[in-house]
Parts: sequence; structure tokens; C-alpha cells
Amino acid sequence: MDNLALIESFGDFKDDKNIDRITLMAILEETLKTVLKKKYGTDDNFDIIVNPDKGDLEIWHNRIVVEDGFSEDDATDIELSEARKIEPDFEVGEEVSEKIPIEALGRRAILTLRQTLVSKVMEHDNSNLYEKFKGLIGEVVSGEIHYVRHKQVIIMDDEQNEMILPKENQIPSDFFRKGDTLRAVVDDVKLRGAKPQIILSRTSPKFLEKLFEQEIPEILDGLITIKSVVRMPGDKAKVAVESYDDRIDPVGACVGMKGSRIHSIVRELRNENIDVINYTNNLSLYIQRALSPAKISNIEINEEKNKALVHVNAEEVSKAIGKGGYNVRLASKLVGMEIDIFREGAQDEDVELREFSDEIDSWVIDAFSAIGLDTAKSILEQDVDDLIKRTDLEEETILDVIRILKEEFED
Repeated sequence: MDNLALIESFGDFKDDKNIDRITLMAILEETLKTVLKKKYGTDDNFDIIVNPDKGDLEIWHNRIVVEDGFSEDDATDIELSEARKIEPDFEVGEEVSEKIPIEALGRRAILTLRQTLVSKVMEHDNSNLYEKFKGLIGEVVSGEIHYVRHKQVIIMDDEQNEMILPKENQIPSDFFRKGDTLRAVVDDVKLRGAKPQIILSRTSPKFLEKLFEQEIPEILDGLITIKSVVRMPGDKAKVAVESYDDRIDPVGACVGMKGSRIHSIVRELRNENIDVINYTNNLSLYIQRALSPAKISNIEINEEKNKALVHVNAEEVSKAIGKGGYNVRLASKLVGMEIDIFREGAQDEDVELREFSDEIDSWVIDAFSAIGLDTAKSILEQDVDDLIKRTDLEEETILDVIRILKEEFED
């Protein structure tokens, strides 16, 4: 195999891996030095000249001429008689540069050269891929679904880069079919051995934020700023937005006429219910907006404990808490403060839960009170499954409490 044939044999790598010829030549030069060092013990006495324009390379071995019988190292010395076979007028002490053809390295060295070059090209490709996607963390990418597996979905982008969407990063109601196009945000890039592993997410708040940027021109132009995004993926989300231009209604601009602008985002997120909230530095007003659609009677804020006690009328409790407790939990995350809901104006026939302390353990009463359910009727109005999720109490305990409360009203 001659020099040109060796270079051209790696043309497929240049095309398949999108490596330019100059970079490929640099890799080839580095690889040749590795082979020379292995064969001769050093690469210090060799010059490698790569010509990317002609697609050729030359290897020159530089040695000092010594008297016959006085050569100590063939890698650094050449005897006079051997030197004069190259050029008849060489003298002792002069430097000889001899061109070495690739085939002179030997069959094993050439095989090693090929294997090392393949490895270096792949290493270069993986390094570029890692850096590329590291720079895309937090950005939305799209690709075609290649495989649908139990614990993950494999997506291929336009450049045939493999990306992974793990089960835990999928919206619960997501449904995937091979060949479909999928959008997600780049969540992380890890090295698995030498190969980068690109992890995607559809549950990250960043995904929702980027969808807003793509769908709402005013956000992309910087006229509206997203201050905070919180999500219960597939169920509910809250997005706080702000505009420094008084002429722009940030909430109206994001939602659009009859929800026209936000509709595509909701559809992408499998009908996730999205509340868009006008951000404010007034913490009390911000909490009130965050608990929408519930109407708030009064708010007591304890900044030292980072806690807010929100008073609502009896008929507003379920709205403030929301199904599964999502509304109050998301509102707490949005404002960065623990929010407790306090029920006001309980009807005369209702009974405070504390009055059942002789039949219901205090820790159970505390668990209900922590989610704003502090009267008998407020608990009886709730779904059992929701109560289990919101209180972390055992189903048997909740059913026992419901039985006690029902007996009170039946009596």
C-alpha cells in the first residue's frame, strides 16, 4: 500500500464523520508518530510531511553518519557505507535524510496504523459530538423516533446522532411510534466510555420555557421575559411572565385570542393545563396570582419562616388546593415559599376537625390541616384517591376518618 492509497482509504471516514481533510491529515500525522515510536523507540528523528492538497504524505528518517562498525542505534545513526548508497559524497558527522515508504514499516506496523487511525478518527468524532451537545443543554432539539423501548426511547437527529429519552423524562401521557418526529430539550450529556450519551427531557421546566420562546414572538424578541416556570408534567404548569413595556399585556400576548397562541404548546405537552401569571415584586399580590383561579380573602406572610398563610372562603378551598394538591404545590414552587391554605367562613352545620380529637389522632388531623382541610365537610367533599396523594396517609386511615365524620352528620 503506497502513501496515497493509505490516505484515500480513509476517505469514507472524512465523508461519514464530516471531518475535513486537513483535520484528517493531522490525525494521520499523529498516528504515524505513534507507530514510528513503537517501531524505532522514538519519533524524534523523523519528519512527517503531510500535503492535504495533493492527498499525499512523506516520512523522512534523519540520522547522523558514523564510521562503519560504530553505530550504536539504528534509529539515530547510519554507517558511512550505508549512507553512501543514498548519496556517494556523504562524510562522517553529516546528517542524512532518507525517505521511508509506508510499506517499509512492515505489515504489522501498517495494520496497527490503520487500527489506530480508525480509533483516532472515532475519538475526534466523539469529542466534537460531546462539545456540540454540551453547548445545546437547555435547547430544544427534534428527531425521528428510531426505537421505542420499555425504559427509553431512541431518537435520531438529521445527522444520525443518537439521543435518548428515558422513561422518567417522559410526560406520563406521552405515546410514541417509530417514525414519528419528537421534540425535547437536551437535559444532559454524559460520556459512556469514549462515546457521548445525549439525554433528552420532556418533563423539564426548561422544555416549557423554550416552547414559549419558540411560539411567542414577543418572548423571542425580548419584549416579554419569563421569570419562572414550574410543572407537574402532563397535569399542570404555571409560568410567570413580565414585560417592561406598559403597552404590552404579557399574559394576553402569551395566551393569545381565545388561547390561540398557547394551544400548540398545550398540545405538545399532552394537554397540560398551563396558567400564565403576571409577575410582580409585590409578594402578597404574586401569591394571590399564583393561586389563581381561587379568590383570596387574606394573606399573612412570615418571611423569617419563608411561609405564607392564605385565608380563603369555604367554597374557594378546592380551587386554591387544586386536584391532587397541584395548584397550591405549584404556587409554592413558583413564589419560592411554603403556602398553607386556611379555610374561612365554614358553614354553621360544619364542624372543626379538632373537635374529633378524641376519635382521630392529632397527627392525622395535622396532616389534613397542612393541606387546608380543617373541617369535616372540607374532607368529605374530597376524593379519596386525592386525599391519599396529598396527605401521604394510608387509605385505611383516611377511610376510617371519613367514616367517623359521616357518622357525625348522620347523627
